Amino acid sequence: MEQRAFNGKIMADPKVLKLSPLLIFAKVADETGNVHNCLIHQHGLNFLYQATSGARVALYGHLNQRKQFVVTHFTVVASSASVAS
Repeated sequence: MEQRAFNGKIMADPKVLKLSPLLIFAKVADETGNVHNCLIHQHGLNFLYQATSGARVALYGHLNQRKQFVVTHFTVVASSASVAS
């Protein structure tokens, strides 16, 4: 598996796909305009709490067989709620 990182912006609010184990889906557009389908498992509740539509994020992970980006580490750089406050 080739690990890679990119910065991007969340296109829509993250969605919970599965509760046990927790699996979250988010569409993220990077700086070049490519849209990535991202799956977040590790620390998914933190991601769900911090990330909203329009938030800037830094993601690190790998692609699975279905070409989905599996996130292993993330940072929410700025959310729209914190910028507005």
